Amino acid sequence: MEVTPLGWGITIALILGLLALDLWQSLRPHQVRFREATLWSLFYIAVAIGFGLVFTAVAGGGYGVEYFAGYLVEKSLSVDNLFVFVVIMSVFAVPQIHQHKVLIIGIILALVLRVIFIMVGAALLSLFSFMFLVFGLLLLWTAVQLYRHRDQDPDVENNLLVRTTRRVLPVTDDYVGGKLVTRVNGRRMVTPLMVVLVAIGGTDLLFALDSIPAVFGVTQEPYIVLVANAFALLGLRALYFLVTGLLDRLVYLSTGLAVVLGFIGVKLILHWAHQLTPRVPEVETPVSLIVIGVILSITVVASLVKAKRDPTARAHAGAVIAPQAREHPRTRR
Repeated sequence: MEVTPLGWGITIALILGLLALDLWQSLRPHQVRFREATLWSLFYIAVAIGFGLVFTAVAGGGYGVEYFAGYLVEKSLSVDNLFVFVVIMSVFAVPQIHQHKVLIIGIILALVLRVIFIMVGAALLSLFSFMFLVFGLLLLWTAVQLYRHRDQDPDVENNLLVRTTRRVLPVTDDYVGGKLVTRVNGRRMVTPLMVVLVAIGGTDLLFALDSIPAVFGVTQEPYIVLVANAFALLGLRALYFLVTGLLDRLVYLSTGLAVVLGFIGVKLILHWAHQLTPRVPEVETPVSLIVIGVILSITVVASLVKAKRDPTARAHAGAVIAPQAREHPRTRR
């Protein structure tokens, strides 16, 4: 697939324009109401679908299917990413007025990291065909781990980056009006907001490691990988405020994502084996789109049914690495 410099320019300008719009919204700290969050979420989804329709008309139906499959995969993974954001905000008790800043910086970090991983992943796949096998095994391992720890949340407080930040930098007790760095009695200190951003950055890194191989499982076109990731991440800030209270009802989200990642992992391994011998079947992208859509639909419906039957059921973000067991101090006799 060839994309002209003009095509790249228009695409990048559109993404940066939408990001600037989201940034402008975040610079007006205020409590986001349900109606506002709904309208902005629908706007970004409509833009992503509209782009896909225009792209399909220009590039052809085959590439259009790849875009929508990639967007669906990345959007579902972004919702899980959003779930972890909710956990981080809760653990660090981030005031709602400062959550805008955290979310927009988190989205920018995610975009930057994914662009880097897209370039690296595309280069590796073009140079070494066995990377399809490596990516497939990585996704299978992630799927198994996510399923094993589907009823757990990431241990944010014991995250290596968070512990290191607290050990190296002096941290204030409060958020000091949303500042990242401040002075207390003449001493320069960071606020808890800096620690939160470190936790968000570490989360973005882990999700980039999973999401890029996942989207390369439905398309090997770097352009499609980039736009699918960008449109899946844009509007995540508004979606956060829309679904914060609804995420707890998606009790099977981690299970559904584990199945999706496992399916894409198998697809990548079959693609690698097909390159060695044509007798090994491949999973076509339209089939992938249908399978992923069905899995996610079943996940949502089953979750809502479970939440209705058992109001005490609570969803979890899931953890690829099992949270460390906390040590309790021994009682002295």
